[in-house]
Amino acid sequence: MRFGEWLIEKAWIDEAILEEALEIQKTEKKRLGQILVSMDVISSVECAQLLSEFFDVPYFGPEHFDDIDMDVAWKLNELVAQRYSLIAVSESEDGGVVQVAMTDPLNVLTIDTISAKLNASLEVMIIAEEEIARAVDVIYHGKDLAERELRDIVELEVETGDYEEEEEEVQEAEASRAPVIRFVDLMLNQAVQTGASDIHVEPQETSMDIRMRVDGQLMKMVPPSRKMQAAVTTRLKILSQMDIAERRLPQDGRFKLRAGSKAVDVRVNSLPTIYGEKIVMRILDSSSIPNNIDGVGFEPKYLEIFKKILQQPHGIIVVTGPTGSGKSTTLYSALNYLKDPRKNITTVEDPVEYRLGGINQVQVRSDIGLTFASSLRAILRQDPDIVLLGEIRDRETMDIAMKAAMTGHLVLSTFHTNDAPSAISRFVFMGLEPYLLASTLNLVLAQRLVRRICDYCKRPVELDEAARNWLKLPEETIRNTTFYEGVGCPLCNDRGYAGRFPIFEFLVVDNTIRRQIIAKASELEVREAARSRGYGGLMDCGVQALLDGKTSVQELMSVVYTDEV
Repeated sequence: MRFGEWLIEKAWIDEAILEEALEIQKTEKKRLGQILVSMDVISSVECAQLLSEFFDVPYFGPEHFDDIDMDVAWKLNELVAQRYSLIAVSESEDGGVVQVAMTDPLNVLTIDTISAKLNASLEVMIIAEEEIARAVDVIYHGKDLAERELRDIVELEVETGDYEEEEEEVQEAEASRAPVIRFVDLMLNQAVQTGASDIHVEPQETSMDIRMRVDGQLMKMVPPSRKMQAAVTTRLKILSQMDIAERRLPQDGRFKLRAGSKAVDVRVNSLPTIYGEKIVMRILDSSSIPNNIDGVGFEPKYLEIFKKILQQPHGIIVVTGPTGSGKSTTLYSALNYLKDPRKNITTVEDPVEYRLGGINQVQVRSDIGLTFASSLRAILRQDPDIVLLGEIRDRETMDIAMKAAMTGHLVLSTFHTNDAPSAISRFVFMGLEPYLLASTLNLVLAQRLVRRICDYCKRPVELDEAARNWLKLPEETIRNTTFYEGVGCPLCNDRGYAGRFPIFEFLVVDNTIRRQIIAKASELEVREAARSRGYGGLMDCGVQALLDGKTSVQELMSVVYTDEV
């Protein structure tokens, strides 16, 4: 029986689909399974599983990635793995047989080529086309390879001698030694490949800790040997163009880094501590900013509201939330949406995190008097249409921003408050007249970032009594919903989570909310008015994501809060 006939017998396709696929096969010269995947009849994972059953070949999925013997996998370099769409998984005790997972186990030419390269016979398994890239990433860019190389460097340095106190000139020379340069490069590359947002280099009394922040959580990296610690710090300061002789005062720096196919900016800050200088590097990957506002993560109804408000010719839009909640990403995506050759768009930022083409960006420098307020005054004489103000920090900046919004400019800015209604209270507390606020404010958008459960290791979980009480969901909803948690796998570096997504609270300033602001209503009253207008809070948005299986109860509890204890 042929594969197509077998699929019909198994009720995966009917005869009409098979005939259509066979017609396409006459011109495209692809295998039937590939054509069915391109027709969206089956997924590539389903195709691999069906082929596995049809040919009686073992299926190799992400749940088996833990079984990969890295020493065997590294016998094939990355280019070979990508070219032939396969990976080496393990080998027999005598090395005569190597298990290989490949997307096309019928390709005899590939099997012969790889068998010759490994000087062994092959035991073939099948892997889905969409999984091979993840497997390659785990093998050639995962933490195992990076950590192994870093530990090799550290162990070699430990073996070559003990740490000795070094003078400044010696440290600069030490920072240019090959092992130090290699250690720093590997550390930076590992952080970028893992998707870290920050790297913390922290000197201790007798050691040095290195940690990277991934999806909002700090995780340890391989530390340098005692002998290398001062040289690593100096190397980072040299890269950042800091003064290596100045160790008593904080310094700021910046450098560019290429890690694989990514080119990223790294913003660096040094802080003197009792055991030496702590260095924190913020990794700024411009490719992570959505070019299209549709990719930010808004629900469809809120996306339409946001776009409609962005089209208004004047007024102010405020995005609020704590540091690291994705405010800048949301505003940059809004700028990309608004970008137009017919409009003059200018930003004032401290610091300028991402460079955007077609937009004038100003870097604040308070040390020479170039503050938010002075920059904003100058910009208003530059005939702007749209102004992005990095942050409203003081009353002077707030007054100028509000006047700009009143005089026909669209102003976008950030604020630090717990939720959207409290932003209104903060503006009034800072001295802004309620009637001015009501006439200029268009939208307050509060947001948080929530970790997404890894799709490859998620499993159903029962809610305990504390979680049920905290969620306050109807019992019927809880019974009819499957809740998940991540157990950890190689694809998520054993964290159980992979990536983050935003949750939002919208406060659209319509006539009802304007009347509330002018009447000096309390935060509670504004919040109730917004809820009556159909705008949910951060908790509502987070619970919906929970019901959709995107995140866990524990993660949601760590990100949002409820008014009732």
